[in-house]
Amino acid sequence: MISLDDQQQAARDWFESLRDRICAEFEAIEREAASDASFEYIPWERLDPDGSPGGGGVRGLMKGKVFEKVGVNVSTVGGSFSPEFARTILGAEEDPSFFATGISLVAHMANPHVPAVHMNTRFLVTTKRWFGGGADLNPPIPYEEDTADFHARLRAACAAHDPTYYPRFSKWAEEYFFIPHRGVHRGVGGIFYDHLECAAPGAGATFDAHFAFTRDVGEGFLHIYPRLVRRRMAMPFDAADKARQLEWRGRYAEFNLIYDRGTLFGLKTGGNVGAILMSLPPVATWT
Repeated sequence: MISLDDQQQAARDWFESLRDRICAEFEAIEREAASDASFEYIPWERLDPDGSPGGGGVRGLMKGKVFEKVGVNVSTVGGSFSPEFARTILGAEEDPSFFATGISLVAHMANPHVPAVHMNTRFLVTTKRWFGGGADLNPPIPYEEDTADFHARLRAACAAHDPTYYPRFSKWAEEYFFIPHRGVHRGVGGIFYDHLECAAPGAGATFDAHFAFTRDVGEGFLHIYPRLVRRRMAMPFDAADKARQLEWRGRYAEFNLIYDRGTLFGLKTGGNVGAILMSLPPVATWT
């Protein structure tokens, strides 16, 4: 076990509670589709390179009638970065010690009309402390109504905390979720944020403010995404629709394996490979 201070424990507890509510809602959608699919939860533990306990997490995976493959993972890990990787992380260049806790979710849907989605929020501690995360919508067949509703809900979450957040973070998502070698975006955007720095316990109130914003991002996701799934999950589709979805999934896989920061962070810190790569689609094509 790794020891946690009050901020670290509060963040961990929130991410785990959000996981529980998201999984319950996704299972409810499966029941509405006459499916008995449920999440399988697989705990894992991590050792730091020196052999000391490095935390761990729980990989949640469901394969159902509506959700062809959905992973909802939580992890709480700590230890030391490698010297090379430490130079790329805020506050770790001189001291490689770190702590990280967060939730990561990717859903790949059976019906091509239902948008796939990604959501991740996290709290990291080096010599500095910060929150980061975001959510983005990834429809193989985009619908303007879905895109507008998704962005509106994230805009509301941002507006409750800082009027500059949505313009900044939606632009950041547009730039981040881009596949340079293809010259295309991997979806219709959302928000992406990082390095919302916090004071250490007893040293200031920024933790409370940034934690409240991160919670609202999670609540916003839980509010809007199930609505989009229910809106589209019964729509008929044909072979051409499915082919379009599988080709789009190939692009998604390329982004996650080549450019995604979370994938790199997990692999560089000895995370669970199955949990890290749960973002990959179950079936994809390349042309």
